Amino acid sequence: MSVKRIGVLTSGGDAPGMNAAVRAVVRTCLYHGIEVYGIRRGWNGLIHGDIIKMDASSVSRTINRGGTILYTARSKEFMTEEGQKRAVSTCKFLGLDSIIAIGGDGTFRGARALSKYGINVVCIPGTIDNDISCTNYCIGFDTAANTAIECIDRLRDTMQSHERCSVVEVMGRNAGFLAMYVGLAVGATAVLVPEKEIDFEKDVIEKLRQARLHGFTHYMIIVAEGVGDANEIAQKIRDSIDLDPRVTVLGHIQRGGSPTGRDRVNATKMGYLAVELLRAGKNNRIVCTHDGLYTDVDIDEGLAMNKNIQQMEIDLLAAMTGYHN
Repeated sequence: MSVKRIGVLTSGGDAPGMNAAVRAVVRTCLYHGIEVYGIRRGWNGLIHGDIIKMDASSVSRTINRGGTILYTARSKEFMTEEGQKRAVSTCKFLGLDSIIAIGGDGTFRGARALSKYGINVVCIPGTIDNDISCTNYCIGFDTAANTAIECIDRLRDTMQSHERCSVVEVMGRNAGFLAMYVGLAVGATAVLVPEKEIDFEKDVIEKLRQARLHGFTHYMIIVAEGVGDANEIAQKIRDSIDLDPRVTVLGHIQRGGSPTGRDRVNATKMGYLAVELLRAGKNNRIVCTHDGLYTDVDIDEGLAMNKNIQQMEIDLLAAMTGYHN
């Protein structure tokens, strides 16, 4: 398949490293003599023609920047058949051969819808939640995890000084990958994730009780946002034991900041491979990683997969949290 003109967009929640992926797409296209256009504000930009031609200067000094230079948005209009047809009309009017979409599973479902109309698409996983089933790693996860770890390490200093219990909510939507990683990295007293059924007495209260019996006077509870409201969890602790937890919701700070080297390099490789897939005549694919190798899967196949926290990680969490005689 001869590719002459590619559009690239970012959609859904932003993730550190998206700019590195856009940069890689642009520079790879230019290397092969392919015109490349930036579609601003996600699928909404494709519907309304919010599109700019990109060159080397468009992505200069962006590899270290957080957020996305193309902006991002969630488009209710694109979820309708009329909106999708308008997006297709834009592609045909501008002569876009293919679309490279960077984002999470919602972005991928949008790309799949566009492919039904004959538009070639390739997706790149970019979400701090790391919950895309067909890939081991998503752009933004490493930066978000390190941001959360740094914040919690700082928080621990003051919690220890005042001998307090802290309940910290991290992002992750309905997945606990970020909370699990962060909890292990900070040596949390307890970690609550939606993938594991929670016995509050056993998983939280007893761990706090054992920590106190072992002489500890400060405690850190990490909660994935998919588990529930951190304030409600703090109240349950107050009702069960003689502690007055302080709640910290890290929120959108986890999405910001300069991407780590790992995110920059992974994003660069994925952006490059997305263009190479299209040049090789492959479309309707998701770029992904498995066991350290970069590969690709069909969009339908990728979206049908399930991703769960492994039992080994659940067992590891049990061994690393709480205190054991």
